[in-house]
Amino acid sequence: MPLGAKWRIVRHGDQAVGFSLLRSRRRSIGFVIQDEGLRVTAPNWVTLAQIDEAVIEKMPWILAKLQDWQARKERLAMAHTRWQSGGELPYLGCKIILRSGTPSAQTAQGAAYFEGDPEAPEPGQHLWLALPHDADAHRIRDMTQAWLQARAKLWFGKRISHFLDKTGLTISRWRLSSAATRWGSCTSDGSIMLNWRLIHFSPMVIDYVIAHELAHLREMNHSQDFWSEVQQLYPDYEQAKKMLRKHTPDHVPDL
Repeated sequence: MPLGAKWRIVRHGDQAVGFSLLRSRRRSIGFVIQDEGLRVTAPNWVTLAQIDEAVIEKMPWILAKLQDWQARKERLAMAHTRWQSGGELPYLGCKIILRSGTPSAQTAQGAAYFEGDPEAPEPGQHLWLALPHDADAHRIRDMTQAWLQARAKLWFGKRISHFLDKTGLTISRWRLSSAATRWGSCTSDGSIMLNWRLIHFSPMVIDYVIAHELAHLREMNHSQDFWSEVQQLYPDYEQAKKMLRKHTPDHVPDL
């Protein structure tokens, strides 16, 4: 809590909001969500009752922002525990477990090794990393993501070929993307980009994104005609579309 700030709780109905209150020479009451939660900064002349009224008035916004803040904290905590030996992460829609510190014929060559069928993973199978048991989170993350990107290139390439053979469509090229906000894109010259982080999701979600981008070869928009094209390419797209809406590419999905 900042120097000079005081902790305060405001209750309204069955809702309660706690915040650090800081006085200043500013002219109005300010609200900000920071690492420690909600901070309210108010002019010296404003009474506590007026501050409470302002908090109650802004309570819907405050609660929504605090919920987002809590979700971010949980994601960060999960990310911290994920990038270690024994950490879990989704791969092709199921949770696999990272392991390091036990050399094998495969990891001795300096590469990651998946103990199951990488095209049909089962929950709980291990991805063995050629790293010491006490490797830091950054090294574990980098080696894991390199393996995931290699798998994404192989998997996406096969699925693109499947759709192209099925439809007779052609593209100029395709490549992996690391975009923070987009799962895929298609340009007017037939160039496709697919976010490598799609490899975390089940095959149906990946197929939906591929079908979505290929549909842009015929309709460079999101009109009704476009969605008709998507449906022709992938009839069961609605379920995958709803699932993908819950996630953004800037963090590992909690599936």
